[in-house]
Amino acid sequence: MLKEIKAVSATCNALIREVEKAIIGKRNVLEHVILAILADGHILFEDFPGTAKSLMVMTFARALGCKYRRIQFTPDLLPTDITGTYIYDEKDNEFKFRPGPIFANIILADEINRAPPKTQAAMLEAMQERQVSIEGVTHKLPKPFLVMATQNPIEQEGTYPLPEAQVDRFMQKMSMGYPSRKDEVEILRRRMLRQKDDVDVNVITDPEKIIRMQKVVEKVKADPNLLTYMVEIVYRTREDPRVVVGASPRGSLALFKLSRARAVLQGRDYITPDDVKAIAMPALAHRIILKPEPRIRGVMPQDIINKILSEVPVPAL
Repeated sequence: MLKEIKAVSATCNALIREVEKAIIGKRNVLEHVILAILADGHILFEDFPGTAKSLMVMTFARALGCKYRRIQFTPDLLPTDITGTYIYDEKDNEFKFRPGPIFANIILADEINRAPPKTQAAMLEAMQERQVSIEGVTHKLPKPFLVMATQNPIEQEGTYPLPEAQVDRFMQKMSMGYPSRKDEVEILRRRMLRQKDDVDVNVITDPEKIIRMQKVVEKVKADPNLLTYMVEIVYRTREDPRVVVGASPRGSLALFKLSRARAVLQGRDYITPDDVKAIAMPALAHRIILKPEPRIRGVMPQDIINKILSEVPVPAL
């Protein structure tokens, strides 16, 4: 089994190296995307325009050898524009299903908070159920299936904020952030040397291989004390007096799945407390809703997580 895990770890690192040809200085973000792929979960990016979110998703899709689709969410986008619809075929005298852009392996849901709630709900239902139902017929989505959604934190006019229950469906919420001065200079230098906008990326895997990699993650062992540690962290988000709603059991599952994925990425067949700590912030912070008073005082969900991680005793393994 360890041999399988080492092979998956090597493949993941090869994927990151390929994507780093296009995305510079964001190794931590790329690792978290790999964890989402291994753990079979979706990611929400809240970030400013121009931080290479679309480029990163597209480059990952090419290196993964997967089918990629970008859905630009707008106020007039309908659910059928995402899921597909039945079109009447005059030649065969019958209605035929025309799949929407969601029938792909890697989806970039760009500015998801610009679409009305009905369309958001159709997208998020498809993410959760891994299938769409149209005219009473269920259509399975391809495997693997990963959605990376983006929302802009500064332009709130004409947006429909995602309800907390919908945000909870994302396994991780992250931010790309701006590159450092040094990295931005490197971006320009590489563009000058390439003499073109496109970055040449080698294909490392294929959809079938990714499914096999996800199955290897399922073999990672977790000490019972570590499971208790994860639940204690999540439970304390609900008990904090500054919090209205803490992380749900879905948060505990996210900790568990991402910790196992991180163990595989590190080439191990067991979870450590460091795995849990490393993924706690992107896995849990977006699931916490603060009371108005602490929010006005500038308290952030990240502060709650940091306090909990410093207080919960780390189990001895």
